[in-house]
Amino acid sequence: MKRNITSVMNNNHVRSIDITGAVITVSSTRTIDSDTSGKTIIRLLEEKSIPIGYYIIVPDRIEAIRNTLFTALKKSNCIILNGGTGLTHDDCTIEAVSPLLEKRIEGFGEFFRTKSIIQISTASMLSRAVAGIIDGKAVFCIPGSTPAVTLATTELILPEIAHILSHASR
Repeated sequence: MKRNITSVMNNNHVRSIDITGAVITVSSTRTIDSDTSGKTIIRLLEEKSIPIGYYIIVPDRIEAIRNTLFTALKKSNCIILNGGTGLTHDDCTIEAVSPLLEKRIEGFGEFFRTKSIIQISTASMLSRAVAGIIDGKAVFCIPGSTPAVTLATTELILPEIAHILSHASR
């Protein structure tokens, strides 16, 4: 079934496209039971009729993140990684994913930090949220807190995913 999530720019730039989500939680401590952020992303995607093709929790290790991302790319075209984007010594999601991006969506991180100011004030500058394209598929790296994944998914990813994939998959 084709899904067309409405973008503000709803014209010939956005076409009807199949969207399948993947959720990767990057954490060395979370479990399926305690992963409220991953479950929140899944719920938000499913509320917009986007099926989940892949869900996993992976430890904060570059090779593990990359291997999991490669698997997700085979099953989905909207991949959301949450967690491991901060400044601690073990945060390495950005280091794992950024070199693989064929094109970066620079505005994603900029908008995420701007919108985060309302929730967390100037601490938003610590966010290293990143998004881009790999093989015509959208990849988003966002912080792992439940408020952060809610903000990114509802205010940035869902409103523009059809538009992003329309351009990226041409």
